[in-house]
Amino acid sequence: MGDDPERLYRLDGVAHIAGGDQRRDGRLIWYRLDEPLVSAFIERWRPETHTFHMPFGECTITLQDVAYQLGLAVDGRYVSGCLTDFHMYIEGGRPAWVWFDELLGVISPPSQVQKFAVNCTWFQETFGEWPEGADEETVRRFARAYIMMLLGTQLFGDKSDNRIHIRWLPYVARLEEMGSYSWGSAALAWLYRCMCRVANRHLVKLAGPLQLLQSWIFWRFPRFRPAGYDTCSWPLASRRSGYSPSYSEKGPRVRSTQLKIDMLQPRDVIVVPFIWMPYSSPDVLQVVHPEALEPRHTALWRSVTLLIYFAVVE
Repeated sequence: MGDDPERLYRLDGVAHIAGGDQRRDGRLIWYRLDEPLVSAFIERWRPETHTFHMPFGECTITLQDVAYQLGLAVDGRYVSGCLTDFHMYIEGGRPAWVWFDELLGVISPPSQVQKFAVNCTWFQETFGEWPEGADEETVRRFARAYIMMLLGTQLFGDKSDNRIHIRWLPYVARLEEMGSYSWGSAALAWLYRCMCRVANRHLVKLAGPLQLLQSWIFWRFPRFRPAGYDTCSWPLASRRSGYSPSYSEKGPRVRSTQLKIDMLQPRDVIVVPFIWMPYSSPDVLQVVHPEALEPRHTALWRSVTLLIYFAVVE
């Protein structure tokens, strides 16, 4: 399923999103979040304009950034569905957990379920490694579970950060159609919504595809870019997958980052405050996947459109 290089741009090839590192609690992870850095930037986020207000002007994360940083399609069908009466929605009224059992070959114990979400640790313990000599159907079941973990932790994680919602069953039921959805626009919609919630002080804990935000900061703001990691790879966010931020006290680091942001001036001749066109460099052009540059994708980079992710419309 992920062996065809021509399909790596789509979600069919999921390895390019999650890498291969897994935490002991079962959550997939291919980056370490620099929480003080991200928190300081979110303080500059303005929900009314969906932009970061900086000393040199306004800037924001675009569909082009999603395409380059995460390698996800930004065109295709919208990611949405019914979140109420969930058990009646799936397969014409068939109980959701019956379908869960059919698609994944096992049912999670009640102790691992909270409403319609399953603990991520159970997923990892159950599907962490497929049995030797597995047949095609077993491989498909493990692929479905892996994609559900990927979606529930890397792209669309919530503040709980350890549960996988079964809203993804209709999507993983038809693996061959996974690449037809606009996962990139859905991820951006969710990131916008999560940053708006934090900016409005409705939530304290960060959530959403924060690896997108962090990598965007590294690529767009040279002053905050960690040293090393000179080898460019696809997708671009994987370039600094080995980055390990300092775990010193959060408060002082947030204030230090805030001060650095305050010092970003448009006429700074020592360090350019913001790179407006980071993807035109030869290093990027050598690794970018050809499908990302197809007109049907690039035409959307500057479009004014709605971003949809279930009940989230941005």
